[in-house]
Amino acid sequence: MNRDKNCPILAKSSLDKEIYQSITSAEAGWNYLNFMARTIKPGQKWIGETGNNEYLFVLLGGNFSAETSAGKWKTSNGRKDVFNGLPHALYLPRQTEFKITPVGDLLDIACGWCPAEKVFPGQFITPSTVAEMGIEYRGGDNASRQINRILPPGSGCNRLVCVEVYTPSGNWSSFPAHKHDTRKTDPVTGALIEASLQEIYFYKMNKPQGFAIQKVYTDDRGLDEIAEAHHNDAVLIPEGYHPVV
Repeated sequence: MNRDKNCPILAKSSLDKEIYQSITSAEAGWNYLNFMARTIKPGQKWIGETGNNEYLFVLLGGNFSAETSAGKWKTSNGRKDVFNGLPHALYLPRQTEFKITPVGDLLDIACGWCPAEKVFPGQFITPSTVAEMGIEYRGGDNASRQINRILPPGSGCNRLVCVEVYTPSGNWSSFPAHKHDTRKTDPVTGALIEASLQEIYFYKMNKPQGFAIQKVYTDDRGLDEIAEAHHNDAVLIPEGYHPVV
């Protein structure tokens, strides 16, 4: 993790490296969520094994083939980048060997993983799958944004949750300010009111000069940080409210 020296929740990108963003749970200071974003050149491969974790690969740009012990999958109509189309994604359960190979040009791909106890089937998520789950438009005026659900809660996995959020320039997101660091249920219905999550915001900007400002804070201000996130940076949300503009 390339932690910013002035903001401990900000992970700066390493654009000159194949693995340009990497955050382990140990570096983050929590016990579950890990994240990586990387490129793979034509002719190269990413070979690995999920171990005791479940993995979610999200296609950021390009095409890939995946040969795994849970099945084989391949994209042929992958998006150019995150601003041109809906994503493909691949969920793999624990104890799964995998080989990810670019198809055609340079592959840009992200991966999140966390410990898992149960084994679920592998899932190949296509743009049609994402569209069928429903593209959501939240907020209004200068707080409007688009939500693409990739792996929403209840998707047949242990812990991972993944969404893409498109926020127009100058608009607020994660607004009104909210948090999900304490599990709360309705005392009557038992419905979940608030979940306890570990979260990473990974940023892509469609203009090189773009940036986002994200404030992460708790009620008692025990955590009170402001992160300036640029292209390929990431912000850790260990707890607290986390509005961004």
